[in-house]
Amino acid sequence: MLSKEREDAFEHYNYNDLHEAALRFRLLRQEGYHVLAGVFDNFKDREGKFKQNLNYDIKGLLGLYEASQLTIGGEDILDEAGDYSYRLLNSWATQLDYNQARAIKDTLDYPHHKSLARFMAKHFIRDFQGGNVWMNELQQLAKLDFMKIQSQYQQEILQVSRWWKDLGLSKELKFARNQPLKWYIWSMATLIDPSWSEQRIDLTKPISFIYLIDDIFDVHGTLDGLISFTEVIKRWDIAAAEQLPDYMKTCFKALDNVTNEISYKVYKQHGWNPVDSLRKTWASLCDAFLVEARWFASGHLPSAEEYLENGIVSSGVHVVLVHIFFLLGHGLTKEAVELVDSNPAIISSSAKILRLWDDLGSAKDEVQDGHDGSYVECYMKEYKGCSVENARKQVTHMISDAWKQLNQECLFQKSFSSTFTKACLNLARMVPLMYNYDDNQRLPVLEHHVKSLFTESASL
Repeated sequence: MLSKEREDAFEHYNYNDLHEAALRFRLLRQEGYHVLAGVFDNFKDREGKFKQNLNYDIKGLLGLYEASQLTIGGEDILDEAGDYSYRLLNSWATQLDYNQARAIKDTLDYPHHKSLARFMAKHFIRDFQGGNVWMNELQQLAKLDFMKIQSQYQQEILQVSRWWKDLGLSKELKFARNQPLKWYIWSMATLIDPSWSEQRIDLTKPISFIYLIDDIFDVHGTLDGLISFTEVIKRWDIAAAEQLPDYMKTCFKALDNVTNEISYKVYKQHGWNPVDSLRKTWASLCDAFLVEARWFASGHLPSAEEYLENGIVSSGVHVVLVHIFFLLGHGLTKEAVELVDSNPAIISSSAKILRLWDDLGSAKDEVQDGHDGSYVECYMKEYKGCSVENARKQVTHMISDAWKQLNQECLFQKSFSSTFTKACLNLARMVPLMYNYDDNQRLPVLEHHVKSLFTESASL
């Protein structure tokens, strides 16, 4: 009842201020209130265009751009609002002083809904400098919070590094990536609550195996060996694993130990044994990896649709989010477990964002020399005469559509707990940082944030 009253109050309020309308819209929608985007029609003229005076309302344009990020599809006015505000703000950024231009660039590059607040903390602290007494006090509180969380992150990565070293896989699988910090960052970004320290450490373990198994398939394994490895994973057969090459056997046994350890912990804390669900998601991942290995071995380039359908699974997102679902332990019902096992839209849309972002830059890890495919490549083969530029535009459009679907699932569907839906959003928010490679196949934006979060003080 209260929800409906708030939605009605928003839609019938007489708005004259664009910033106020956009802010109210964003705050209500991000909390799950199904407010309608039609409120922005109030800011159009008789010809259906945004009123001329809004072109000079920079604060309003910033708010409008932020609001447009919460579109759920079928909302043409939000698409138009996003394009309109983006174009004008880019123009203003070339005409204003440094601080004003920087504020605009920060909003365009890191809109609130698609950014990780913890990664942007230094920006917020910086922007609070000066002003009145209460703003200075708020800045000091923000610095204290930053330093407290930074210390916690440092302790967690020490535990992860110790676990990884004791596991010994980096010595036995020398061909595989050895990046415990990178694996931990996924957990840190996705599970943001300070009280979830144990869950972040536990989640980093299966994330590390996604990378290891990917390298087995993409870099080192023979096709026959990969087929045997996949069969062992699908049957989860310890005895059959003895017939595998030593490095595969070692990897499987370590994966089995981690899966059992997490399953026991979830059962002990939440009363549900997730071992079957966890094993199934590993089997699905290896099946998808094997499909890609067969494509490469035969020289087959699949259709764009076929590639993406398989790529959503091989992204590893389902594995990550299924583990998160059980580690959080919220809403563990038979129906919810069956739904999460089925790779529902809330998971597959996040996976699509990751897969397409990865392919958009044809990203290749700087220490890996594998044979990954690319949606861009498949699309250009299927649509003869399509340029790389147009194929990339298509991918960008598909990422935008995937975000709309993710917004729909996270903001308005009630099948999962809010903690889980926020984790799904956070994973998608992390993707641009993790796959935004430069020409030297490095990740300068991610490296900047890692340095800021782990080593630099909050004093600016």
